[in-house]
Amino acid sequence: MMHKISIADAITGETIEREMTEEELEFYEADSARRSKIIQAAEAAKAEAATKKTAAEAKLIALGLTLDDLRALGL
Repeated sequence: MMHKISIADAITGETIEREMTEEELEFYEADSARRSKIIQAAEAAKAEAATKKTAAEAKLIALGLTLDDLRALGL
């Protein structure tokens, strides 16, 4: 699949489309992979935080606190 670049000239309003050079394509693919890893890491961290929160809430409930008590504590 060919990747294209669009270049817009703000003064003339002209848009030029061309194929990416090898260097541009390599940068694009590396940048896409890096962004994907960052997104996956953020999603994993969010899921881990939710799991830890659920476990902590369960422990507090096991100690006899109610859901209202937890909400009052901001949990």
